[in-house]
Amino acid sequence: MDTEDRPAETSGDEAATTPHEPQPQLPPKLVFRVPGIALLAVLFAAMCATPIAFAKPGLQVIYLVPLAIGVWVVRNRTVVDRERLVARTTFGGRDLPWAEVAAVKVGAKSWAVAVLDDETEVPLPAVRARHLSLLAAMSGGRMGDPSAAE
Repeated sequence: MDTEDRPAETSGDEAATTPHEPQPQLPPKLVFRVPGIALLAVLFAAMCATPIAFAKPGLQVIYLVPLAIGVWVVRNRTVVDRERLVARTTFGGRDLPWAEVAAVKVGAKSWAVAVLDDETEVPLPAVRARHLSLLAAMSGGRMGDPSAAE
């Protein structure tokens, strides 16, 4: 039998592919935070404060400034997964289920702010305007992607 008479065989994998672009795989959660390299600046500030701190008794309290900045760098973050947003600040935090988030808007200096159903605004630490498409992808369709061009 001639090979030209037989229909072409395709594997199941080839038939399952679509001409659309593949969706990027998202991790189970995204963490937005101040880069850890900022702790080097805290260390440098502590070293620069040493001559001042030991100039007179009682000036050692100046070490509280770099310590406070270090706590701020380590603590401030926003964790996003498919069920919720967790906005963690220096002295507290807030767990926001996606069902309570009505929108995410861009506030002052391009920082993102979550607007809840009761119109309460919750700042999202370390989330900038450029991260909104990632938030939209993690929301599972509950939030529109502002970067989608149609």
